[in-house]
Amino acid sequence: MRWENLTVESGGHGRTADPALFGADAVTTRTFDTPEFRGITFHEIRARSIINRVPGASRMPFEWTVNPYRGCTHACVYCFARKTHSYLDLDTGLGFDSQIVVKVNAPDLLRRQLASPRWQGEHIAMGTNVDCYQRAEGRYRLMPGILTALRDRANPFSILTKGTLILRDLDLLTQAAEVTDVGISVSVGFTDTELWRTVEPGTPAPERRLDVVRTLGEHGIGCGVLMAPVIPFLGDHPAQLRATVRAIARAGATSVTPLVLHLRPGAREWFMAWLGQHHPHLVRRYERLYAEGAYAPKWYQRRITRQVHELASEYGIGPARAGMARRIRPEETRPDAPSTPSMTEPVQLSLI
Repeated sequence: MRWENLTVESGGHGRTADPALFGADAVTTRTFDTPEFRGITFHEIRARSIINRVPGASRMPFEWTVNPYRGCTHACVYCFARKTHSYLDLDTGLGFDSQIVVKVNAPDLLRRQLASPRWQGEHIAMGTNVDCYQRAEGRYRLMPGILTALRDRANPFSILTKGTLILRDLDLLTQAAEVTDVGISVSVGFTDTELWRTVEPGTPAPERRLDVVRTLGEHGIGCGVLMAPVIPFLGDHPAQLRATVRAIARAGATSVTPLVLHLRPGAREWFMAWLGQHHPHLVRRYERLYAEGAYAPKWYQRRITRQVHELASEYGIGPARAGMARRIRPEETRPDAPSTPSMTEPVQLSLI
């Protein structure tokens, strides 16, 4: 799985000879001078397959995915998908943020695969590796064709995104929801503006993402929030958790699911380098917290999950209060309302 003889031309073409991962078709490499794409290189490829089976050992609650992009301009320093860039001999740090693989034939390929007699109409998850509504989607517009193919076959699907661009496809989402099961989740791990600017520099602001939740709800499409990641020692103070859950409730989310930061190889090195630069006093604490591997200890995960679930129940959202009206206390409708930290003790709850 290697890239060979890649060349770059501004707005033009660069060709490779028979890259093994994508078959005999050429790879076209482009750069653009427009401000939103400055410093970003796009590698346009024609994929052999677009519906991917999730490994059996995965913790994911779905079996099939569609990922029209590799690499992500959201540039989240913690992104677990960074490791996948190394499979192409691309850098997992800045390269992951700026070397974007675009599967330009994704819509047509998906339509053909969905029509195959071998395909049984299983649920397809999108946005589970890198964001399908990242900045590149504004130029390549792959998702309208993908959504149209799924709608036309009445194939159930879900989308996880940090991108506000999903609202461009609101009509298609509405049409699909009329004929099949459609699940939408937006990722908002925290509402701290300073933390957002440093750890998720290429994403829309958290409040803009919550506007997506609100708009989808207003159009009859229920939207949950994946509260991820909860970042230890930077975004896990009880007052921060309360502020985030309160904002999620105000946006009309149907549920909130917390997920503590995990640091897989590839992401771990990049995140720890960022941590050493921005918060050097936390490096040793992270080394201890993640000493056993990619995941924080169970006791920590359970503590965060308990706190978020209690707050979700208080505000009338989440699985425990499904179908019930949201409750926002009158004093908390003011932007300057104070936050009250939660002081309850941990209980044994499972994260996933």
